[in-house]
Amino acid sequence: MSSRLEADHLYKVFGRRPDEAVDRLRAGADREELRADGTTAAVIDASFTVEPGQIFVVMGLSGSGKSTLLRMLNGLLEPTAGTVRFDGQDLTALGDRELRAVRARKISMVFQHFALFPHRSVLENAAYGLAVQGVPRAERERRAGEALALCGLAGWEKSWPDELSGGMQQRVGLARALATDADLLLMDESFSALDPLIRRDMQDQLLTLQQTLKKTIVFITHDLNEAMRLGDRIAVMRDGRIVQTGTAEDILLRPANDYVASFIQDVDRSRVLTAAAVMDTELRGDEGTCGCETATPDTPFTELCAMSARVPHPVAVLDAGREVVGVVPRQRLVGFLGDETGGPAPCDSPREGKVTAGA
Repeated sequence: MSSRLEADHLYKVFGRRPDEAVDRLRAGADREELRADGTTAAVIDASFTVEPGQIFVVMGLSGSGKSTLLRMLNGLLEPTAGTVRFDGQDLTALGDRELRAVRARKISMVFQHFALFPHRSVLENAAYGLAVQGVPRAERERRAGEALALCGLAGWEKSWPDELSGGMQQRVGLARALATDADLLLMDESFSALDPLIRRDMQDQLLTLQQTLKKTIVFITHDLNEAMRLGDRIAVMRDGRIVQTGTAEDILLRPANDYVASFIQDVDRSRVLTAAAVMDTELRGDEGTCGCETATPDTPFTELCAMSARVPHPVAVLDAGREVVGVVPRQRLVGFLGDETGGPAPCDSPREGKVTAGA
């Protein structure tokens, strides 16, 4: 089973007198004040926990500090202040040799630009992390072959990287991370260099693999729709700080500030919301239970729209014991889509959506 990752009050400051800069930040100084002195505060007081088996997405615009934060999680960058704990171990207290051992066996990283060796075959690339560990050749080739098969690359083992498409090369990078059987995967803008259709395919691949492997994953992206699609929980960063952490539904329905609200205004909510997020828990009478159209708390929004279009009454939401826990009137669906016309049109053309856990 994967282990918990904990980041506690992390700071990363570049420039002169970084410890002094952290003291100033704790006392209320902002990023711009430090920049005037030639100091850059890349990450400021970042704290979060990633539970075993979660995909935790860190989202932000360029320069928000998300990639710097990721590199502190596996010791590629030393925090100026704060701690990182994984599997009960304080990674920030380890020496270089111990950190290399942790990165070789417990933490794998998938990069944005594939980082494949052009002079090694696909199988050799996938087995590279195992070679670093000193795993015997036959064993590492077996495990690398299994990882490639999981990523849909069975039969390509003897090919060279330049014979593969961009999406296939990224699959090799993912297979290399999986082959080591590391508990924690760090993915830094791993799909952002891909064309939109291939990117969607890689997102599907990751979600499918996660259903089986249940790794602990920290995924960095600047794409809000990607964050909403992949993340069990999401942290939104701005100017080095985490400004909100929550589920996709939390962030869509309860933005922490005006910045987050402006960030999410163009998101297609129908791909994220579920019955648990939109149901009315005050209405539980017969008006919601008549007919055969019922939903569960994790029924996707688009399925609710299709149900609502078929019946003249609100759709009932039932829990595992078949008890009514809420109902979804059609006008409520329209309201959550942000349509102020009051008409039922948004529920007449259901689109593909993501099933997410109920809030």
